[in-house]
Amino acid sequence: MRIIATAIVAALALGAATTQAATLDQVKARGHLICGINPNLPGFGAPDAQGVHQGFNADYCRAVAAAIFGAGATPRFVPLTPTNRFTALQTGEVDILAHNTTWTMSRDTAIGLRLVGAMFYDGQGFMTKKGGPASAKDLNGASVCTQQGSTTELNAADYFRAQGYKYEPVSFQSSDEATAAFAAGRCDALTSDVTALLGERRKLKSPEDFAILPEVISKEPLGPTVRRGDDQWFEIARWTMFALMNAEELGVTKANVEEMTKSANPETRRLLGVEGEFGKTLGLPADWAKAAIASVGNYGEIFERDLGAGSALKLPRGPNALWTKGGLIFAPPIR
Repeated sequence: MRIIATAIVAALALGAATTQAATLDQVKARGHLICGINPNLPGFGAPDAQGVHQGFNADYCRAVAAAIFGAGATPRFVPLTPTNRFTALQTGEVDILAHNTTWTMSRDTAIGLRLVGAMFYDGQGFMTKKGGPASAKDLNGASVCTQQGSTTELNAADYFRAQGYKYEPVSFQSSDEATAAFAAGRCDALTSDVTALLGERRKLKSPEDFAILPEVISKEPLGPTVRRGDDQWFEIARWTMFALMNAEELGVTKANVEEMTKSANPETRRLLGVEGEFGKTLGLPADWAKAAIASVGNYGEIFERDLGAGSALKLPRGPNALWTKGGLIFAPPIR
């Protein structure tokens, strides 16, 4: 059975690489980008009251759409779960996956996918009811709610095994189901990425009754994902991400992007397509990065609006600050 399963995965990957090799041409012919997204993560891709997906990942997809079609282009979002997200990407149901996918070796080498790069750094933690366990070290023998098809299941198993603890995993198809079960007392703790736990806590009837434990048990470099076998599409996805990061470093914002085309700084001029033919190497217009920035702003603007001070989550930048400010956000230059 394992050999058969491996063969099926290999066939899917080979088929996707063969039939989807010219993703950019297909997206242009269709007239819009199709983006796979997690609809259950506030701040990343959850729909608003009008049903429009909003957040960090949604804005990244809008930036890619703008790079291809021009400022203001709107992608079509397809809600996906952790269990069906990779199949949807492999089979061509979506063009790009913006789903808080953790960059791991197996995902990058064994299932026909390419992780574009780390766009957000997170870590896994635990949430408990106040008055319950106050530390992850108090979870020996606990029942823990997790979401199926995510790295959180594996990380939790690794943590308890390394500590020599026993625990009872209680898995659910969706994060909403896991959170509801936790709130109903079906498990002692809920585990997920810390930012996801912050979002889930806001959904609870009395958020103040719950606490996120201080321990972070994993490193979670999260980023967009594309199919393996289409280098041009991979480069578009990667360099759109880098353009947003470089824009913040160079002080290019949504508000001043047009004015900054007159900048004397060679780096800024290359970024905005005033000098060089860097869009041509991607199969995009010269002003591809300018269009992306004009649509959603630079990396810092996206972070602050969706996750930081301007959002309900109020997350500090932390490791997601620019490298020039002590963080891990670093983009190669456009030159």
